[in-house]
Amino acid sequence: MDFQKLLLDVGKALSRDDIKALAFLCTDLLGRNSNSVESASDLFSRLEDQDRLSSEKPHLLKELLLTIKRHLLVRKLRLNDLATTSLISPYRKLLYNLSEEITDDLLREVKFLLNKDLPRRKLEDHVTTLEVFMEMEHLDVISDTNLDTLETIFQSVCPMLNGKIRQYKAQQVPNSNLIAQEMSRPRSSSFPSQTSPSLPRTGSIEMQAFPPLAICSMNSSSNTSVDLFHGGGECEALAQNMSSLHTEARRCVSLEEVKHYALEYSTSQENTNSSGKQTSQTTNTHTEGLGTYPMTSAKRGICLIINNYNFSESRVELKKREGTMIDEKCLQEVFEWLGFEVQTHRDCGKRKILSLVSELSTRDHSQMDCFVCCVLSHGLEGAVYGVDGQEVKLRELTDPFDGLNCPSLAEKPKLFFIQACQGSVEQRAVYIEADSGAPGRICSDAVRARDSIPSKADVLLGMATVPLFVSYRDKTNGAWFIQSLCRNLVQMVPRECDLVSIMTKVNADVSEKNAGSYKQMPQPSFSLRKKVVFPVPKSSPPNLRPELQVCSHNK
Repeated sequence: MDFQKLLLDVGKALSRDDIKALAFLCTDLLGRNSNSVESASDLFSRLEDQDRLSSEKPHLLKELLLTIKRHLLVRKLRLNDLATTSLISPYRKLLYNLSEEITDDLLREVKFLLNKDLPRRKLEDHVTTLEVFMEMEHLDVISDTNLDTLETIFQSVCPMLNGKIRQYKAQQVPNSNLIAQEMSRPRSSSFPSQTSPSLPRTGSIEMQAFPPLAICSMNSSSNTSVDLFHGGGECEALAQNMSSLHTEARRCVSLEEVKHYALEYSTSQENTNSSGKQTSQTTNTHTEGLGTYPMTSAKRGICLIINNYNFSESRVELKKREGTMIDEKCLQEVFEWLGFEVQTHRDCGKRKILSLVSELSTRDHSQMDCFVCCVLSHGLEGAVYGVDGQEVKLRELTDPFDGLNCPSLAEKPKLFFIQACQGSVEQRAVYIEADSGAPGRICSDAVRARDSIPSKADVLLGMATVPLFVSYRDKTNGAWFIQSLCRNLVQMVPRECDLVSIMTKVNADVSEKNAGSYKQMPQPSFSLRKKVVFPVPKSSPPNLRPELQVCSHNK
């Protein structure tokens, strides 16, 4: 479609309020008062004049439409395949999202409290929330570094809104973690050590989660890299890539901060490895310099469980996944105990899976703390199977919930647990077996590393096994990975352990199991910026099945 025709169609589909919202979001890009924008075509023309928008650079259009929650329009115009960007400042998005939460009654109260700060004509009934925010900016009452007045007002009229401001402030703390800033948006990712000999040059420092990584830092003045700990080839590869990132990343952390983080991380891992018990350094939720995601909402969030058992209609030869109903029951009981609204769907084809994901990503999660998705199915590298035998890429599951596609989940943890194989190779005892195809009680569900790593912020992806290998499911007692996850959540949440520590314990437990001469090693990877610590439930924990034996998901 001709790009100008596309812009025309977008303009026709937008309401006057939508256009005002887009103009407000583009204030920093246009460098002028957004109130002067008269129409969608006027806005798009200005953006084109400043080379912000063109047929070669359509990404801003997608970001704008997603920010104002016009997801259906994005799909209708086939903009889904465009790469997601962060061209709009987090501050501008914050103000817009706040305005969406302010009702007419609340706005009248806000205006009343601003009576001494703003001219009366700027507080008349017809003046919108965004226009009030613009006037507050013009008079230097608020700015991207000073939101005190707004916080004081919200404390009186709607304290809940201050939660969004606190999250924004936490995001803006400079050099608060080992992440370089690209396009004003923090990014991180975790890579499995066995599958990534070198890190991609993305303009962000990519972090490895498991096993512990020897951390390197870049000398900003000399373009050289420094080893903090002896890390062999992994550290050298990271150092080379960090050096190349010097000219690409907008901002990097200082060497001293890298040392502080590396020492803290190394010490906590040594304490964990030296004994079977969790130490205070791994379970303390108030570790200096490492925050915790807020878990204070009335609802913890939605937990989506997709449980595929019957593959009789599959175009690929896949066996029934015996034992998966036990996993479904345990997951439901545990996450309900943790305060989640659990939604379970069985035997879903590709279209149904994508429909469920799309519907949930368009919901308003602003009154929730996080989101959980559990998929129990057969798999291959980088994907899981629908019961129709069609592949669903892992990124098709995770991307709809990122900060751009689902703004109400921005800066909140998105947790994905995938019980499926990542291939058909069986891990030997060094000792393992797979979720893809052995007869008997033990079976496997087989997926692929480079496609299974979260590249967006605040995501944890817990895979049942490492790339290329199978995972095991006991036909009587359920999958090793899922059963260990449920059991450790029940045991460790009451001790206020964070989720990464819990996943490390899951790794340890599953790695000790045997299916004959075969073993299994789960692979958690994450781009979390803080600790995920679930509040201790007041109700008694669910009664889970005793220690299970082994089985892999058979293909």
